[in-house]
Amino acid sequence: MKYERLGFLASHRGTNMQSVINACRHGRLDAKPVVVISNNGDSGALERAENEGIPAYHISSRTFPDADNLDRAICDTLVRHRVDLVVLAGYMKRLGPRTLGRFRGRIVNIHPSLLPKYGGRGMYGDRIHEAVIAAGDAETGVTVHLVTEEYDAGQVLAQRKVPVRTGDTVRSLADRVLAVEHETYVETLARILSGDIELPNPGIGD
Repeated sequence: MKYERLGFLASHRGTNMQSVINACRHGRLDAKPVVVISNNGDSGALERAENEGIPAYHISSRTFPDADNLDRAICDTLVRHRVDLVVLAGYMKRLGPRTLGRFRGRIVNIHPSLLPKYGGRGMYGDRIHEAVIAAGDAETGVTVHLVTEEYDAGQVLAQRKVPVRTGDTVRSLADRVLAVEHETYVETLARILSGDIELPNPGIGD
């Protein structure tokens, strides 16, 4: 299957999303960003989408209080824009069963640790970097993985290590990891698009 149309889900700044969009614009990725969904109506991701001319939607429990209707709205929006590959970029909510079923094997995420370390419910953002520093780890990293019903438990597609330096703060470590996230996400998506990484059993129905 060719993954030519990318749909993004993001909650905050959308910097990983922007790095992927830039890669598409500059020919590093042979794909087209076609839609952005955010659960945060004030997110930087929605502003970035508007600046790029990409259709963007605020879809959240505020706009759809019922969980089933929220799941349906997200799924229907992705389907309406004929998304081939769903790219999570700092999306802080669990996807519902309809979206997971319709796009099974075609939803990817990047996590700022070397999974399975520092993964699971409640482990995100600075919490991860705080835990790494508190544990005295010599290295951390990033992981690109498939998304399933369980947090951070899907098949690992790529990992890259990042050294933890003496004197690192949460901010300095987070900034260094984020730069590696940007590059690793683009590289991994390029390998998916080229067929070098083959996604398992892509979903084709509800």
